[in-house]
Amino acid sequence: ELQKWRCPEYYENNVHKMQLPFSNKLLGSTVASEEKQEKRQQQLRRLQELNARRREEKLQLDQERLDRLLYVQELLEDGQMDQFHKALVELNMDSAEELQSYINKLSLSVEQTKQKILQSEVNIEVDVVDSKPETPDLDPLGSEQSLEDVESINEFEPLFAEEQPEAEKPVAAVQPVFNLAEYHQLFLGTERIRAPEIVFQPSLIGEDQAGIAETMQYVLERYSKEQQAILVQNVFLTGGNTMYPGLKARIQKELLEMRPFQSSFQVHLASSPVLDAWYGARDWAVEHMTREEGWISRKDYEEKGGEYLKEHCASNVYVPIRLPKQAPRAAEAPGRASGSGNPGEQA
Repeated sequence: ELQKWRCPEYYENNVHKMQLPFSNKLLGSTVASEEKQEKRQQQLRRLQELNARRREEKLQLDQERLDRLLYVQELLEDGQMDQFHKALVELNMDSAEELQSYINKLSLSVEQTKQKILQSEVNIEVDVVDSKPETPDLDPLGSEQSLEDVESINEFEPLFAEEQPEAEKPVAAVQPVFNLAEYHQLFLGTERIRAPEIVFQPSLIGEDQAGIAETMQYVLERYSKEQQAILVQNVFLTGGNTMYPGLKARIQKELLEMRPFQSSFQVHLASSPVLDAWYGARDWAVEHMTREEGWISRKDYEEKGGEYLKEHCASNVYVPIRLPKQAPRAAEAPGRASGSGNPGEQA
C-alpha cells in the first residue's frame, strides 16, 4: 500500500482533502481607513520620538567634545604650552590650526543640531495619510510588525534623515495573489492506512501498552497446549476497529506466526461489529425487564450520585480471575535450572 502512495498520480487521485472553516474577517483589507490612518499617525509619532532621541544624543556627544577642544584652546591662550602640546598629542592633532578647524566644524554641527531639534518640535503634525496608495495587508494574524508597517516606516524615514546619502527607492514588489483557503486544508493520505497499525503497535503514539497480537499470545500462554488448541478455534472479532480493511487477514497472519507448525485455528468476524455491543445490552435489558436489580430509579440516582452505578449489580464490576500457570514453561523450568543455584532467582 505504501508503495502505491509513492506515485504522485496515485496520491492525487486518492488523497482526501478537507476544507477547514476560516474567516475572511481576519484579513487586513477589511480594516477601516480610520484605523489605518490612526496606525500611521502612531508610526509617525514613534519615528519622531526616535529621531528626537538620536538628535539629543548626538548633540550631547558633540557638545562634550567641543568643550574639550575649547579647554585645550584656552591652554594655548593662557600660555601653558607644555600642557597644550600634551593635550594635542592626546587628541591626535599636530597643530593649533587643526585644532581651530575641528572647533569650527563642531560648533557648526552643534548649531545645526539645535536648529533641527527646534524645527522638529514645531512641525510635529505631518499629514502623510494620502501620500501613497493603500495596499492590502498581508499579515492576517496581526503580527507585531507587518509588511505595511515596514513600508510606512520607510516612507516617513526621509523626513527625519540624519545627514545620510539619498538611496535609490526600491522598486515596488508585485503583491502575490494566493488563495487563503488553501492554507486551511487538511490532507489525509497514507495516514488512513498507517493509523490502524497503532492497534498492533501502540508504541507508535507513545503508549506503553501491548498490541492485539501480544495480548493474544499472553493469554494463550496462560493455558496448556490442549486448551490453547481449543481457544484458537474460535477467535471472534467484533467492535468498530474490526471494520478496518484486511484486519482479519492480519490477525490470521499473527496467529500463524505464534502458533506451532501445522496447527489449525479459526478467525471469525462479526456480521455487525459496530452494533454487537448494543445488541448485547438490548438482550440483557429485555431479560431483566421485570427484575428490580437490573434498573435504577431517577430518585436513587439523584440521591446517591453517579458513583453508585459502579456498585450496582448491572455495572461492569472488576472481578479478578486466576488463570492457570503456563504448562509448557513450568515443565521446562526444572531442566533449565539444574545445577545453577537458586531456582527462585531463576524464575
